[in-house]
Amino acid sequence: MILNDQLKEVFIDGELEIVETASWFPKVQRKDYKIGLNLTGGGVDDPDQQFYENYSCGAPRNYTGYCNPELEKLFDQQSAETDTERRRQLVWEIERKLAEDGARPIIFYNRFVYCWQPRVKGWTMMANSIINNFRLEDVWLDR
Repeated sequence: MILNDQLKEVFIDGELEIVETASWFPKVQRKDYKIGLNLTGGGVDDPDQQFYENYSCGAPRNYTGYCNPELEKLFDQQSAETDTERRRQLVWEIERKLAEDGARPIIFYNRFVYCWQPRVKGWTMMANSIINNFRLEDVWLDR
């Protein structure tokens, strides 16, 4: 298989099994894998959504079963923090601890940008998400 040969070029000796989605999530629930790559999207671009859904003890999308009650206290603390810089520091502290624990390593974060023509009017770019701004009933083209 070509992909296995490519993995060996970067010193990864293993077998790559490509699994379609309908089979993947049952495998994840059974923990029938050694290493898995899963795209996890979020409805809101906010740390709360990621922390509580993916790392809280007993959360349905906490596929690895990671559980750290002390760290969950930091989830709550950062969520309630009103000072943006202090919250950022808490989030970085949480992410550092999650990485040290090998909770569910994040290998990349997407970055998105938007472009539009000046004649597009009435469109509002959302500040907290790339996902929730596709309601176009107030958008029009100005000729």
